Amino acid sequence: MPFRPQFLLPALLLLLSGCFSNNRHQGEKLYAQHCASCHGDQGQGLARLIPPLAGADYLVDHRDELACLLRNGQNEVIVVNGVGYHNIMPGNKGLSPAQLTNLLNYIESHWGNEGAPRTISDVQAQIDKCH
Repeated sequence: MPFRPQFLLPALLLLLSGCFSNNRHQGEKLYAQHCASCHGDQGQGLARLIPPLAGADYLVDHRDELACLLRNGQNEVIVVNGVGYHNIMPGNKGLSPAQLTNLLNYIESHWGNEGAPRTISDVQAQIDKCH
């Protein structure tokens, strides 16, 4: 059978896509596992008990603090879209910087949120500054 270079690029792309498929939807899976039970499947929150993530001004206003918030949780009042929320959010210390990056990229790119994509090094730098 003769060599056909026109098939080389599509075959190579198909092979490479498999290399990245394991993490393709990791942010969505992490959200479902760690966040959705409180914040809702669509980031809608729960009345005045749990803040929404959908269209949340907090995500924009506190972008540099979000990696630490996910890692360490929070127990202070936060204000999201003008509403104060008083419940405690548990942290996720077991999530790696790569997982936190995927989770944040998922949250910040869904439900009307338009955050710029993060890199693992960005998230690691934020984690290094956590108190």
